[in-house]
Amino acid sequence: MVEFAPEKRKASDDSLWAVVATIGRVIRIAEVFPNRNAALRDQAWREAEVRAYAGFLERSGQLIPCYSVRPIRRTDLPRRWKPLPALGFLNGNL
Repeated sequence: MVEFAPEKRKASDDSLWAVVATIGRVIRIAEVFPNRNAALRDQAWREAEVRAYAGFLERSGQLIPCYSVRPIRRTDLPRRWKPLPALGFLNGNL
């Protein structure tokens, strides 16, 4: 009987970290980064931008996006994906 050791996953160019914007049931990849720390910094920046415009968003009845960081593979990105501006949802980009 031959036993095989579990395959160790190598860190490759396929592994990325995504900042994901969510409004209700709509989920969009806002930006991707090669490491988690860069993604967390971008998430903090995006949340600060949304907080800065929170009063305007509430008065205009806009839903406020929630941002999170998730691992993603390069192959999981949509074919024509482009980065989403922090307040891109104001122009209907989300």
